[in-house]
Amino acid sequence: MPAPLNININPASGFREIARALTVVENELTGYDDLLKNLPHSHTPITGITGPPGAGKSTLVNAIISGLLEKGNKIAVLAIDPTSPFNFGSLLGDRIRMATHFNHPNVFIRSLATRGSLGGLSAKTIEMTEVLRSAGFDHIIVETVGVGQSEVEIAGLADQTFVTLVPEAGDEIQNIKSGLMEIADAFIINKADRDGADLFINNLKKILHHDSSRNIPILKTVASKNEGIAAVVNLMLSTPQQPKKRKELLLTERVYQIIRQRRMAGIDKRKLRQQIAEALKSDSFNLYKFASAYEDQ
Repeated sequence: MPAPLNININPASGFREIARALTVVENELTGYDDLLKNLPHSHTPITGITGPPGAGKSTLVNAIISGLLEKGNKIAVLAIDPTSPFNFGSLLGDRIRMATHFNHPNVFIRSLATRGSLGGLSAKTIEMTEVLRSAGFDHIIVETVGVGQSEVEIAGLADQTFVTLVPEAGDEIQNIKSGLMEIADAFIINKADRDGADLFINNLKKILHHDSSRNIPILKTVASKNEGIAAVVNLMLSTPQQPKKRKELLLTERVYQIIRQRRMAGIDKRKLRQQIAEALKSDSFNLYKFASAYEDQ
């Protein structure tokens, strides 16, 4: 019989204990379910930072961390890295870009692979964020991989979501769908010192005015020069209490993701790939017959 898990997450927990708890949860080690069920409730705010590749999200987060530290905050960052489709590993690039804060006593940074989740999130993200919420941080930042419209999944995790864009997105702004508009609590136009930034922002304002009934702030930043970061930090720290319906929506989405993961828990993607490789040897391979047979196993 395995020994009982001896991990106690609370505001007095050190980073080593927090890291250990996250490892237990991420890898579903012995006792992870009991650990989650015994987490104390917390109202620690979570800010999601999302946007397309190349928008400078990691540089932006790095600057935001500095701004929060100046105000005496203790911060946790969960950086969601792309999972390689070839080796199923995480690229861990975000942690390299945030290296300046690695050894700060009030900053905890952890990377998590997407595990194939299309929106850059997984139920593991939710579970690990709940661990962080219980550990006495003042603010939690979740930076998600930018993969487009499916990023709406972040709405089920974060109390507020900042969508990061860059001026050179150009005509792509015309293709922003209503889902992204609905999850954005603010748009951050990073690299705003580049040509065309003001025109880009004006076009975005027109789209927001036409497609959204909410007054969504648009902030200009040049994260690499620490310009405009103070306004972003102030917006993060002035988040009003979430309306009851919004809280219900957030919790519904979180529970949905957790239930979906647990129902899919028996599917091993590596094994699935091996079985597909074997099935492809037959000229009569049919995707839907294969999927049906797999479900029946």
